[in-house]
Amino acid sequence: MADENIQDGGDGDARGGDGIRTFPFPVDLSLLGVGIQVGPMGAGRTWHAQAPLHRVHRIDFHVVMLFTGGPVRHMIDFAEYEATAGDLLWIRPGQVHRFSQTSEYRGTVLTMQPGFLPRATVEATGLYRYDLPPLLHPDETRLAGLTAALDQLRREYEDATTLPLSLHTAVLRHTLSAFLLRLAHLAVSSAEAARQGRADTPGDTTFTLFRDAVERGFATNHSVSAYADALGYSRRTLVRAVRAATGETPKGFIDKRVVLEARRLLAHTDMPIGRVGAAVGFPDAANFSKFFQQHTEQTPAAFRAELR
Repeated sequence: MADENIQDGGDGDARGGDGIRTFPFPVDLSLLGVGIQVGPMGAGRTWHAQAPLHRVHRIDFHVVMLFTGGPVRHMIDFAEYEATAGDLLWIRPGQVHRFSQTSEYRGTVLTMQPGFLPRATVEATGLYRYDLPPLLHPDETRLAGLTAALDQLRREYEDATTLPLSLHTAVLRHTLSAFLLRLAHLAVSSAEAARQGRADTPGDTTFTLFRDAVERGFATNHSVSAYADALGYSRRTLVRAVRAATGETPKGFIDKRVVLEARRLLAHTDMPIGRVGAAVGFPDAANFSKFFQQHTEQTPAAFRAELR
């Protein structure tokens, strides 16, 4: 974490004709340059010297905030979440979000660079489970475990002299994994409760591979069969895996991701509607408008006008 004064420049969303600005993990601000930061939230604290915290922006790393006060209102992908003491907010890479100017952020914040943990740990902890809820409300027992794990991680992070850098980094990876496993269990449990007992398979490799492929290719590829062929699965296998993990069909999952990106670009940039359509795989503006209206019951122009 670094102390920075961010110049907001206004109270609206940050817009630009070239899209929503994405901020990378600031390795230079991390103690010893390791791939995580852990520190207190508070006035004047940021994770990036140029990040306009009170304007809409993206980050390409993970953020987990454990609150000791509140209420705090935080926008993530068109939804306003209200957190209070004992709650956690998990923002994943690529999500569009904005800090509240009227809320006081108090507690501990963890930021983590993609690639800091090995692939097996990434899958076990559900780091890229965008279907899981960002806002988590642990009970007293789970909160105690999460708080203790995060406090231990912070102590290890700040102890930059006891161990050589290679061992220090290894200890951080193991300590971070312990915290994230607790957090992932809470997130999956919360999702299961919200789905009223529908089965969920967070470790299912088929869904994990499909989800990652969609994230890479949704702007150009909307075909379930193409994803199935590329991954080496039958269409039926893919349907079963996606339904078990999300309750949706593969096509519904793809369309939902396309609509989300279209809404992001319509709301937070000044890109012409035709360019927005092209950016999410619809070279023909009329086809994009029809698709968007089918899934949102609004035309792209009406959706944009409603937010401005």
